[in-house]
Formats: sequence, C-alpha cells, structure tokens
Amino acid sequence: MHHKIKKRTACIILWVVCCAVPATGDETAVNLTLAEVKKLGAQRSSYQNYRRPTEASEIPEPKLATFRSEISPVLQAACFSCHGPEVQEGDFRVDTLDPDLLHGGDVQWWLEILDVLGNGEMPPPDDVELADDDRSKIIDWLSSEILVASQLRRSEKTHSSFRRMTRYEFNYAMQDLLGLPYDFAVDLPPETPTEDGFTNSSEVLQMSTMQLDYYRELGRKALIKATVRGDQPEPLYYAIAMGDAAIRLKPTYAEEIQKRKERFRDDAERLAAELERLAEKQSRIGNSPHYFERTTGSKLKASWRYNGAKYAWTPTRQRPDVPPVSTEVVVIPPQQKLIVELGNQVPDTGTMRVRVRASRSPNHNDRIPALRLEFGWQASNNSSASESLSDREISVDATSDEPQFYQWDIPVSEIKVRNPMRKTAKMGETPSPSEYLQLYNSTISSGDIHIDYVEIATPVYDHWPPASHSQVLIDSENEDDDATYAREVLSSFMRRAWRREVSVAEVDQKVELFNRLRPSCDDFQEAMIEVLATIVSSPKFLYLGSVSGDENRDDSDVTDDYQLATRLSMFLWCSVPDEQLLKLAAKGTLHHSDVLLQQTNRMLADARSDRFSHYFVRGWLGMQLLDYLNVDKKTYPKFNVSLKQSMQQEPVEFFREVLRNNHSVMDFLHADYAVVNEPLARHYGYGGVYGNQFRRVALESDQARGGLLTQAGLLAMNSDGKDSHPLKRGIWLLKSLLNDPPPPPPPAVPEIDLADPEIAKMTLKQRIENHRDDPACLSCHAKIDPWGIAFENYDAVGAWRTMVNGAPVDASSALFNHQELNGVDGLKRFLLSNRQDQFARALVYKMVTFALGRPISFADRANIDEITARLRNEGDGLHTLITLIVTSDLFQSS
Repeated sequence: MHHKIKKRTACIILWVVCCAVPATGDETAVNLTLAEVKKLGAQRSSYQNYRRPTEASEIPEPKLATFRSEISPVLQAACFSCHGPEVQEGDFRVDTLDPDLLHGGDVQWWLEILDVLGNGEMPPPDDVELADDDRSKIIDWLSSEILVASQLRRSEKTHSSFRRMTRYEFNYAMQDLLGLPYDFAVDLPPETPTEDGFTNSSEVLQMSTMQLDYYRELGRKALIKATVRGDQPEPLYYAIAMGDAAIRLKPTYAEEIQKRKERFRDDAERLAAELERLAEKQSRIGNSPHYFERTTGSKLKASWRYNGAKYAWTPTRQRPDVPPVSTEVVVIPPQQKLIVELGNQVPDTGTMRVRVRASRSPNHNDRIPALRLEFGWQASNNSSASESLSDREISVDATSDEPQFYQWDIPVSEIKVRNPMRKTAKMGETPSPSEYLQLYNSTISSGDIHIDYVEIATPVYDHWPPASHSQVLIDSENEDDDATYAREVLSSFMRRAWRREVSVAEVDQKVELFNRLRPSCDDFQEAMIEVLATIVSSPKFLYLGSVSGDENRDDSDVTDDYQLATRLSMFLWCSVPDEQLLKLAAKGTLHHSDVLLQQTNRMLADARSDRFSHYFVRGWLGMQLLDYLNVDKKTYPKFNVSLKQSMQQEPVEFFREVLRNNHSVMDFLHADYAVVNEPLARHYGYGGVYGNQFRRVALESDQARGGLLTQAGLLAMNSDGKDSHPLKRGIWLLKSLLNDPPPPPPPAVPEIDLADPEIAKMTLKQRIENHRDDPACLSCHAKIDPWGIAFENYDAVGAWRTMVNGAPVDASSALFNHQELNGVDGLKRFLLSNRQDQFARALVYKMVTFALGRPISFADRANIDEITARLRNEGDGLHTLITLIVTSDLFQSS
C-alpha cells in the first residue's frame, strides 16, 4: 500500500516538474520536419539548468511480535541445544541474534539459517526433529522480513539489497554456470509483473518452503544433465543424398502403375485413361517439395506416409564420407517442408547434430530464404505431434554454384514431443514408433531452398567428458582422494555459483554434508551432485544482493565489487558474472570508472546482452498484452502466426538497433527508419524487403511510421482484436512511455450502451465523446482520450486506414490544456516539442527500476533526475544511458 501511494505521488510530482510546460502552439512547428522538431524540443530541455531535489522516504516496522510469539519458541526448541547459551557449535549462537532484520546487524546470520533450513541441513537428522509446519513458519517469516529489510536498506543506502532470481534469470544463470543451452526453468511458474511492468522486482520475488525444495530438485536434475558417466556413447549416423531419396520414390510410382494395370486389365480404354491421369498427377508439382535433377530438368514430387515405415532411413555406426556436390536436389518452396524420417533409434540424451548442404534458388538470387528445423512423429491417422527445435532460423545465403553446410546442434533431452510408441511398437507396425525431422522453408514469398545432402549424427560430443561435466567435476590430480577432491570441486563450484570468494567455514560445512551423504551413495559423483544441488538452491545463489563471506575478513571493498559484478551481469546478461568479472571483483578494481565502462561495453557487445533487450523492452512496453491478443479472423483474414511473431519481435529489434548505434532515445518517439522483416514490410506496404531477417530500412516522410508509437504490434495489443481502442492506446502511452498512468476508474462507471440506436450510429470517436460527457467520467477521460484518438488512423492490427465504415477517419483531438493534436503526426510533434524531458525521465525511471530489480522510492528521486540531466546534456544516446546508470551512485550503492 505504501509503495502504491508513493508511486502515485511520485507520478504527480513528476508531472509537475517535467510536464507543466505550457504548449507552445508554435505555428512554425507544423512546417518543420519531425527531425527539426526533435532538435527544437531538445533545446527547450529544463534539464539544462538542473538542480538536485530533496530526498524523502517512509520507514516500515519489523514484525517483532510475530517473531516473539511464533518464531522464537520454535528456534528455542530446535536450535538452542547446539547454538544457545550453553553450547555454541561453530561459534554460532541463535539465541542472541537480533530479530530486527530491518535495522539490526545480523542479516547475514539469518541468511545462514534460511540456507540450512531450506536445504534440510539443520537440524541434523540424528538430532532434534523440526516439524514441516515449523520449518515453513520460520522460512516464510524470514523471507518476508528479508524482502522488507532489503527495500528499507536500499532506500537508506546501506548496501543490503535482497531479492531472489526470476524464472528467466535462474534459467540463464544455470545455463551459464553449467555451459548448457537447456531450459532449466520450464517447470517454474512465471512471475507476475509489477505496476512498472517488470517481473524482476523485489516486490514480487518472495520465497516459500515449497519453492526452496523445488529449486533443490531442479538443481539436482540440472547437474545430472551436466555430468556424464562411463565411456563416450557411440553415435548413430544418417547420411541422406537427395538423389537416393528420389530413387526410393520411383518404385512407389511403379507400384501405382502396376496396381492400375491389374485392376483394369480387361478394360483397355479405362486403363489408358487411368495411366494418363496418374502421369499427369505425378508431373503436377505446383508449390510442393520435389526432387529436381538440374541437368535434365526432371522433377518428382516428394511424398511421405507414416504407415509401413517405408521412408525411414537406417542409421549406421560408421561416420559417413561426405559425397561431392550433386545435381540431384530437393526443392523446398516457401512455407513448405520436407520430412526426413529417422525411425525409432534416436537416443534420449546427448546432442543431435543436423547438417544440410543447401543453397538458395538461382531464380531468386536477391532473396535469402530461411530454414527452420522441426521434430515430430505420426503414429496413426489421428495421433501426431511436432515442434520447432530452435528459435534460430538459418538464413540460406549460399548460391547454387557454391552450396554450403548449415548446422544445428539440438539437445535431444530437451525435445518435448517424443513418440510414446518408439520403445513399445516395432518398425513397420501401426501405431508407428518412428520419428522424423522436418526441414521447413519459413520464407513467406518466393525464394526456394535447394538441398542435395543431409547428415545427422546423434549423440555427438566434441569432447569427452563434455565441457559441462568438466565445469562441475573439475580436472584434478587428486581425483582418487575423495576428501581432497571433494573440497576442490566444492570450492570451485561455490565460488562461481555464489559469485564471490567463499570462506573456509562455508566449504567445511559442505564437505561435512558430503561426508554424511557419501556412505549412502553408490559413488563420489552421486554424493557430490546431491551436495552441489544444495549450493544452487541456497539463498546465496538464488538471492541477489549483499551476501558477504567470512565475517572476519576485512575486505568490504572487494565484497562490494562482487556485489557490483552480480548486479552488472544481472542487468545486462540476466545471469551470473563470468570469469572476467569475478577476477576484476577479486582485485577490487571493478568499481573503477574506466574498468566499469570497459566491462559495460564488453558486455553489451556480447550476444548475451540480447537477453537484456528482450526482457527490458517487453516489461517497459507491457508486451504481455500482445501474447494473449486474439484477432478477429473474419475482419482480418490475412493476420497469421508469422505476422504476430514479427510484431512481437519488432520493438525488441528496434531497441537493439538504437542501442547498437547509440542513437538518441528520442528515436523511440519518432525515427526516419524502421527495423522490419518481410511479414511486417508487407503489412506496412514497404517494397523490396524479403525474408524473415530483421533489417533497417529508411522511411519516407509520408509513410506514417517510425518509432514505437506506430509499430503494429503495440497498436494491435491495445485494441480489442476487431477495432481500434483509443482508451487502451491512450492509457498505454501515458503509462509506458510517459510514466504518468491515469488513476483507476471510479466504481459504478456507466458503460457505453450499444443497444441505444442513436449511440450505435455514432463513430467510435463520437461514442467516446458522448461517454465523456457523463460527469463521473470526465476527469479521467479528458486526460486519456485525446492521446488515444490520435491513433485512429490505425486499425486493430496496426494497419494504416483513412476510412472507417465508409466515412473518413477523424483522428483530431484536443488535450486538457486545449493543445490540438492532429493524428499521430500531431501527437509526435507535441511530444517532441513539449514532452522530451518527461519521456527521457520516464525511460530512465523504467530502466533503473529494471537494473536495480526493485521499485523506485522517494529516496531515489535525486539520482533519477541526475541521470536524466546527464543523459539530456550528453546527447540522449541509449548506450550512453546504460553507462550513466551503471556508473551512478544509485547503481553502485543500492
């Protein structure tokens, strides 16, 4: 409740500071280009004479009464016998800990308690029994108090920020920690976005007993996948020349001829007609995949049936020799696929490496098609499944005279749609146990793909043991000495997982757990995996914030650098620090401005920064709405999955383009370029854009696009799927782009009565104006409606329109201060002339919220304004903004 009140008040203050600038009403602005208006608006920035405002905050109170009545008695019964006034094992006392986590100095010890209780390490199994309800009670109280304490101490700048990882951060952290591209969080529930739109906020990232147990099991499964046993498995090889595939179809054609000869042997005239029809059918290739002999021009339609397993290829154990390039190819037209059947021998684990030698059609050398790999099976007429094996489509840019190999490496254990019959039915029977790959040309326009050879190997390991195994069970001369080797493995893994140097006491604790588990396990590896699972389910891994090591070490500056490394990597990579960051943190030099800038630039140049772009943009713009958009198929029959996926990606690709080139953040309000692929280009009416790859295209001044405001996906998600929705679009602009959300509607607001024949005759704009005439609605709608009406030239799927139901579109409106907006051009002109400061500050507010993983408080206002002022005075570059945030006191001290 306090946060909601503070946020609303902050929004009001923000409006007064940044937006209470009277509209200029410049007649000359209408005659300027939008680029010129952008420059003029920058010159009017109030941040040129910036002065830092006063800070303020509110202080919550600790739940000490709950501790005394519910928690303390449980701790006394379970812990005091070993960690109380008479006995202090490990020099640790529970009875003297300060239960005030908000102000006290024992937060680190409480984290230790949460750690050992959550992992079931304490009390020891042969000591006092702790009931599950009591364990849950302590963990829930601690989690709640840690959350409040982290928020309070951040606002007080005491360097004690705590929150757990999000679902996606946990997944990336495990991927980078283990070196595997698997989805380790597939079974975790998604987090709920906060009012700011992000899921990585400490507001919502609490922890329960059930979650801690679940994280331990997820960690154990992940470690089992990362490690291997025994000798390297012998792979299976499939070597498939398309000429051989075509030959296999010819007997089928001969069988069809023979069947007709037998059936009509007594009717010569009917037989001739049937054979002629069959020959004509065979020659009708159309838009189907087909085998093609380049030298003779002969074609054979590619066909496939599940029954009988006639088309399944038989693998071998011998690595095949790659044949020379052949003139016999399979041609896959756009939106078509070729099935390569593999039988029932694909293993359950390891990597499946798929290589295809391919080229683009010589008839369309200016167009680069995209190839997608899918996996599937069909057991019977009504039993089948398939899935895409990678979100990475491969652009086939090789020419027909120089075809190239294109490769996918697919973790077999991550394939979800395995044939349930593959281990129970025999090949050739129905239901069929066979599985197959599908090579899909995902291009939507002309641009065939030619393939002459396909090679599949599984399971493939480039090294044995694989790198993931060696990252966990490190190489050592002491592998035969369990005690020494266990300490080495634990020290190495704990340092990387906990993102800092670990103390001798911490390692000792885990070694002790290993020693307790080892007698009940078959071997060293089994016992070690169980212990390592407790490390990745520990709060020291799952929680982000101030977690120091040995309290006796006098190295607070180094500890701060480790915290900084984690915050930086979570911000820009959504994951744990890499070795370079950890080494700089160990030296205590990461916080140096030049080092921090160098690392920020390095990390933004790394492909892992794409994670930041994806999750920040989706949260900032509230793009969950687009995920669940249902478009009326009758009204928009051409709207399809490909277009929707392109709409979902466009804002992210545009953001990456601005970031990559350090363009001005004002490009988000308007730009003279767009970043689109072919589905979007068709939707927008652009020519000359082919393929699914996003690329930058220049815009003409009359194309009514540019920036975020006119992107189809953002317009579509703020519609009702059938028509535009000015109210949704106005609220979205105020909330996401200007950080000035309107208050919620009052209760019992009257709805628009479409049953009224007079209202039914009205245009959408007239209905809104009629609704606004109600006194209960006027105060809110006067602020919202004008912004939304300015978008009326865009229909429910973001396509441009000039007519609605036979009448011209009226996209003109007036703001509450009587400033006229004439469609989206007028909207852009007003924002660029009068609201650049508000937009810049709103973007800083949103990005800092994402970077810190917590709500912004009154105590942060001065820092937000300082970053915004520097951004405005240093050219408004998006890359510049990130470096300003990273080097700010707010980022390094919160």
